[in-house]
Amino acid sequence: MSKIALVTGASAGIGEATARELLAAGYTVFAGARRLERMAGLAALGATLIKLDLTDDASIVASVAAIKAGAGRLDVLVNNAGYGSYGALEDVPLAEARRQFEVNVVGLARLTQLVLPMMRAQRSGKIVNITSIGGKIWEPLGSWYHATKFAVEGLSDCLRVEVRRLGIDVILVEPGAIRTEWAGIAREGLLHVSGNGAYAAQAERYARLLDQADTSKLASPPEVVARTILRAVSARRPKTRYATSGGAHLILFLKKILPDRIFDRLIWSVSQGFS
Repeated sequence: MSKIALVTGASAGIGEATARELLAAGYTVFAGARRLERMAGLAALGATLIKLDLTDDASIVASVAAIKAGAGRLDVLVNNAGYGSYGALEDVPLAEARRQFEVNVVGLARLTQLVLPMMRAQRSGKIVNITSIGGKIWEPLGSWYHATKFAVEGLSDCLRVEVRRLGIDVILVEPGAIRTEWAGIAREGLLHVSGNGAYAAQAERYARLLDQADTSKLASPPEVVARTILRAVSARRPKTRYATSGGAHLILFLKKILPDRIFDRLIWSVSQGFS
């Protein structure tokens, strides 16, 4: 019997690559995203598409109900959906800050709440939360985004201990720089919020860095992360954390060995193009 997986944010990037990787490995995949039309390729490969909006509780409840009705169980949940909201803390409207948390943290937690009873009944399951090295490091103009990733790291650590005797594994995957549409969305939001005013020069320099994200030698294709996720969910005893691709190991090593003030200087220099 094939294992059942739900992948959120499956319309592009890491989510789409993960759904493809799991399908190729023989999983039955439910692919969730707001943009159903963007997942036609996954449907052609055999995925079941689910319209899922993490800011809409009714959508989350309906998605889990559809999996219960269609498969009766869930072996793997990949909480991948999310976006990066950038801008100076002084500039970002609190409505946008709340939306960032709603998508990246609250929606993830709500979906996890609803699938846990199935996994408890099975006495098995793997929950994969995609954070980022941004859940371990920081950068200027990214306070709300990084706050959500730090939050998911803490949420995942607590949940892992809560469910450890129930046959459920909680796994964190922490990518570095990845070539997806994420950088373009972050750049657009950054310039909209902080492209004028006191932080404009800083925002423009960082926007140029985001422009280079897809061509950077450091950036990896999303398939690298997808393969890491497959390796994690296939392991009998998976690691609690998988740093992967995009210079993740190097950056986290520097974070570990450098004092905060020195790391601050490094991050500032990189974010401003070493100006």
